[in-house]
Amino acid sequence: MPELPRISEEQAIKIFIKLGFYIARQKGSHVIMRRDDKGCVIPKHKALAVGTLKSAIRQAGITADKFVEIYKGK
Repeated sequence: MPELPRISEEQAIKIFIKLGFYIARQKGSHVIMRRDDKGCVIPKHKALAVGTLKSAIRQAGITADKFVEIYKGK
């Protein structure tokens, strides 16, 4: 598993959008994103904790490798 970057919620949302997700709704300080039957929750924090980002990636049903690949722009 690659090392996950320390990114903001805005960067995470942009990456998930590139992966085909869309913002379904926002409740308080959490953004709920959906794609088909998968979804993930992104908290509105300036810097997401690595464990929180890992959890969102797991919820979305994608791999950390794919997430980092999109993040690095490959």
